Amino acid sequence: MKATNIENLLNIMEQLRSPENGCPWDMKQTFDTIVPHTIEEAYEVAEAIEQKDFADLKGELGDLLFQVVFYAQMAKEQNLFEFNDIIDTLNEKLVRRHPHVFAQTEFADEQEVHANWEAEKEKERAKKAYSEHKISSALDNIPLALPALNRAYKIQKRCANVGFDWKTLEPVVAKIKEEIDEVLVEVERDDLSEPQRQLRIEDELGDLLFANVNLVRHLNCSPEQVLRQANKKFEKRFRLVELEVSKSGLQLTDYSLEELEVIWGKVKKQLNE
Repeated sequence: MKATNIENLLNIMEQLRSPENGCPWDMKQTFDTIVPHTIEEAYEVAEAIEQKDFADLKGELGDLLFQVVFYAQMAKEQNLFEFNDIIDTLNEKLVRRHPHVFAQTEFADEQEVHANWEAEKEKERAKKAYSEHKISSALDNIPLALPALNRAYKIQKRCANVGFDWKTLEPVVAKIKEEIDEVLVEVERDDLSEPQRQLRIEDELGDLLFANVNLVRHLNCSPEQVLRQANKKFEKRFRLVELEVSKSGLQLTDYSLEELEVIWGKVKKQLNE
């Protein structure tokens, strides 16, 4: 019987890790050393999607899949689990979390579907906490390795799911204004040493960033995505400013900030932004 594509991939991975004639780099990797590569591959997938480069996306998704296969091979070597166990676990989870698709359960709308999804995840967290003899928390299993922006968003969503959330936008915005004021209070202090003052500023800036993430969440947006878009927009504008300056034969540093802001405004008008 001809091997399937996935069987070929698993065989390739096993060969790469073979002590006899495998690849030296692949052979020395561990779960911990592969993690940075997994994160990098996930970002490259996101980049391909953002650029609408679907030819590249095919390759990037393959690279990301390879990460899963790599972990599965290392787990197999340690008698922890195998690739098929990953698939079985995923299949069971997807069916259980979608009773409106795979069972007779009916939900009135998307909101009820989402509520059921969150309830199932809460059961999973509670089961895991019980097995580890811990008290279950709504904040369990939010990876520490997540980018801070995404982790703040997940923390806030989990709290909202158990009712710890403002229902309107007004207090969310008021909190941001409050946090800005608290940052400025620390900036203007002169009764602390510089290291102490800096620590307090950083603490308040963290609160301000957290409050801004909350506003983004309340407006049903992803903080990571809106910041990526803002980065992309700023970079596009700034490169055009550089282009305009280069036409004069001068450098950016030869212009005053006021002059650069005039060029910035011209660029924005050109882009109709």
